[in-house]
Amino acid sequence: MEKSIDWTTFTRRIHIQKPAQMVFDAWTQKRLLETWFLELAEFKDSNEVGRKPIETVQQGDTFSWKWNNWPHREEGEVLKVKNKELISFTFGPGGIVDVHLKESKWGTEVTLIQKQIPTDDKHKMDLFVGCYGGWTFWLANLKAWMEHGITLHATGLSEGDTTNLVNS
Repeated sequence: MEKSIDWTTFTRRIHIQKPAQMVFDAWTQKRLLETWFLELAEFKDSNEVGRKPIETVQQGDTFSWKWNNWPHREEGEVLKVKNKELISFTFGPGGIVDVHLKESKWGTEVTLIQKQIPTDDKHKMDLFVGCYGGWTFWLANLKAWMEHGITLHATGLSEGDTTNLVNS
């Protein structure tokens, strides 16, 4: 019997050989997000006051994110924060992202669930397929950075500028 795809949700999982608190901080502090994930991460509390670079985001905070070498910004809200265990946030038209952290014998198991994805053809491709691949890369990038001190993404390039990426 053929199994049908649930286009409304997907799960990605990775183990990172670091304590849960360190992984949690990497997801919830501006200065760390801007190392492995984003060019710019801006968070504001419920009074519209910006969070400091080393301050942990809180439930109800709003955010504006910009990726390196991509003009798009994503804006959303932090829905839930539970120290060393969970961060949940809206993800534009892509629904909600939950990042669960669990101590394991390998360090920390990170389980990312994106849910409530719209199921029209455009969103199936852009959000289900696109985000599935995107989160796979970003989780690998987080692991590379936390375990080996390197990042796998290009930073500081002008849009479309691939000079110096190969044979430099």
